[in-house]
Amino acid sequence: MEAIFGTGFIPVFYHPDTQTAEKAMYACYRAGVRLFEFTNRGDFAHDVFASLEIFAAKKCPGLILGAGTVTDQATAALFLQLGASFIVGPNFNPSIAALCNRRQIPYIPGCATATEVGNAQEAGCDICKIFPADQIGGPSFVKSLKAPMPRSLFLISGGVKPEEANLQEWFRAGATCVGMGSALFTNELINAENWDSISGLCKRSLEAIARVRTKQ
Repeated sequence: MEAIFGTGFIPVFYHPDTQTAEKAMYACYRAGVRLFEFTNRGDFAHDVFASLEIFAAKKCPGLILGAGTVTDQATAALFLQLGASFIVGPNFNPSIAALCNRRQIPYIPGCATATEVGNAQEAGCDICKIFPADQIGGPSFVKSLKAPMPRSLFLISGGVKPEEANLQEWFRAGATCVGMGSALFTNELINAENWDSISGLCKRSLEAIARVRTKQ
């Protein structure tokens, strides 16, 4: 939770090839990223995740690795057993909240309405993921939610870009943290194995987030 508050940035990535996933994660780590979400979006994703946990322990001290796109309790339990330090989902599932609460692991569920946010908070979720943020109103929607729910903490997912103007919009609207996937890990950069460019985008994003927070 301290890392989420401190950096405000979580790269979100999936790839079926373990070595590619390791290189992508390490590129983010070299830039100063200390949170990384590997998503459950393909067959044997849990096997890749298990390898990433071992790699992170050896090569990325201080990196906090979590599992994303988790929609049911059984899958959440599997990733927790493999070492996940946080669980993220596209929806809110009370049974996952109960499991994570018992394990004292943060569960960040996807929410698209004030009711969903309220239900997730009642189930013990400290941070809710606003998803898909760009499709349900963008920064203005986040700002509208914060007005009656000022203590709510939001992870923004969907429509976040590694651009200062875009990041400023989200954080000024009330974002606690942002998740960035396809805009950061473009097919072009991944296919070319241009890890330095990914590191550069991460570094610039972290710096932009720090600047906008300083001005608030």
